[in-house]
Amino acid sequence: MNPDLSRERATASFSPEIITHILDGGPERTRRRREIESLVINDPSFQHEDPNFLSRSERYEVAIKKSAQMVQKMRQHGISDPEEIYWFKRTGLGSQTDPLGLHFSMFSNVLVNQCSDSQSKKWVPLAGRLQVIGTYAQTELGHGTHLRGLETTATYDPSSQEFILHSPTVSSIKWWPGGLGKTSNHAVVLAQLYTQGECKGLHAFIVPIRQLGTHEPLPGVTVGDIGPKFGFDETDNGFLKFDKFRIPRENMLMKYAQVEPDGTYVKPLSDKLTYGTMVFIRSMIVGDSARSLSRACTIAVRYSAVRHQSEIRPGEPEPQILDFQTQQYKLFPLLATAYAFQFVGSYMNQTYHRITGDIHQGNLSELPELHALSAGLKAFTTWVASTGIEECRMACGGHGYSRCSGIPDIYVTFTPACTYEGENTVMMLQTARFLFKSYTAAVSGEQVGGMVSYLNDVSLQRVQAQPLAHRSATDINDLSSLVEAYKQRAAWLVVAASKSVHSDLKRGKRKEDAWNKNTVDWVRATEAHCHYVVVKLFVDKLSEILDVASHRILSSLCLLYALHGISRNTGDFFQAGILTTFQVEQVQQRIKDLLSVIRPNAVALVDAFDYTDSQLGSVLGRYDGNVYENMFEWAKKSPLNKTQVHESFYKYLKPLQSKL
Repeated sequence: MNPDLSRERATASFSPEIITHILDGGPERTRRRREIESLVINDPSFQHEDPNFLSRSERYEVAIKKSAQMVQKMRQHGISDPEEIYWFKRTGLGSQTDPLGLHFSMFSNVLVNQCSDSQSKKWVPLAGRLQVIGTYAQTELGHGTHLRGLETTATYDPSSQEFILHSPTVSSIKWWPGGLGKTSNHAVVLAQLYTQGECKGLHAFIVPIRQLGTHEPLPGVTVGDIGPKFGFDETDNGFLKFDKFRIPRENMLMKYAQVEPDGTYVKPLSDKLTYGTMVFIRSMIVGDSARSLSRACTIAVRYSAVRHQSEIRPGEPEPQILDFQTQQYKLFPLLATAYAFQFVGSYMNQTYHRITGDIHQGNLSELPELHALSAGLKAFTTWVASTGIEECRMACGGHGYSRCSGIPDIYVTFTPACTYEGENTVMMLQTARFLFKSYTAAVSGEQVGGMVSYLNDVSLQRVQAQPLAHRSATDINDLSSLVEAYKQRAAWLVVAASKSVHSDLKRGKRKEDAWNKNTVDWVRATEAHCHYVVVKLFVDKLSEILDVASHRILSSLCLLYALHGISRNTGDFFQAGILTTFQVEQVQQRIKDLLSVIRPNAVALVDAFDYTDSQLGSVLGRYDGNVYENMFEWAKKSPLNKTQVHESFYKYLKPLQSKL
């Protein structure tokens, strides 16, 4: 064990194990998670060659091998609980991606939630046994987040009781679905439904794309891999084109909407019922933001404790770079953010399952807010996490640029979350529409609930709330006061954006134009709303923590998160009259004080995330801290080092030298 890391762990003021239990949801869940992970770690089947030294085709093949092994091993061990499956796969994959990922997430989720009873009996078991391997084909070359613009058609032919799938333009070719290029033999395809001469909008269809047994594309189907990307080298993101391809009527997902044999369309009770899969995936992405950022923080903090460089006092030994306040200012707010997002991710998961249960009982009242919250938090957390991961890489100096640091793989694997399952700006504006609707209801005298209940206190003229500027300056140390400050900021920005839209409407602008003219303000307001939600949920979580030492350090992290957010958005708090100049100066000083509080606990705080070395996939972030010798061993594995003299020397360089 590196002596620096040993010393860091010995100085912690709390037990990392207790915080691990808090993050997991209890000691028993920690025990079971570790038990699942050990099944992978101790299994020689999962010891594969470092993918950094493989070609893309080789990486795909290794990933498929791993995916197949994971399925077989989980069957052997009887692992079927969704969360336990996730723990197993996360450990098996490490920093790599899974070509079967969409099969187990979106494809299977759609089957469970949108199949009729008879369809479920047929398709769900087939997908469970992987006789049917599926993906989710929504995005097209010409359209992504704007679903109404999708061009793929599904035209019903009552004479044969079939749907005819067709790609009428180049821009209508399905593009990007993971596992589509080479892995899947079926896809859930979103297409514009035409029946009895009318377009009924987007509906989902189960479409076979490859022959079972031979895996050859079916006639009328053109399918393949879209080529190298920024990351996701193991995943065969693909394209899919239909040429009047026919599927049976029963392949339309018919839990909510149906097409009868004669072509009669039966519309669903509510269009919102199809939100389920989108909300589920976006809620998962919030948790992924936390995990990806926490992995990057773990690597950067451990490495910063091991790395010695420069001088603080001339003539003295080089200090750990974690002793420099600038390094602490880079990393500790990100560490606090990772914890905040962990708690928000847990909240979203619990809320999704609770509201889904209500939906199954016919209660759709909370679905609009869940849809809005999942969209906004998906955008807010992925933007912050993506930027934070890159900051962690740069905080590791030059070595952070090496693939052996693990952070480049975390970044390129995570950053697509800013655009998949809804481009982030569009997601923010979806939440903004909900905020505008809620505000309009509130000023009309209706009571709104949930996370937007603060809008009950506003009117078109002003925010009905007492500014913190009118209170004691010590309020910056009070978490409940800071929650109130964030609430006031969100209300102020929502009111301002709403007033701008209403003003344009009064001047005769069309509703769509008035909205588009103010979307920059609405993105800003939505970010403030999401920021308030994150601060509130972090503070709420503290009330559940009984261990005194854990409560103390997590309260410091929470305070740092809230104050750092104020320092990054000072203008909003000034303009809204929430903070004075003196209080903002206090905020800046308090942040520096908190850096000193967190410094002796930083390594223990990242240890509490409880990542194994295989899950981190990082030489810099190794638990034992033995970085340099292992970097050297890693470099020697490069294929370029298999020979002392590369053949290109004889082909190209030596002829040049002989002519000199």
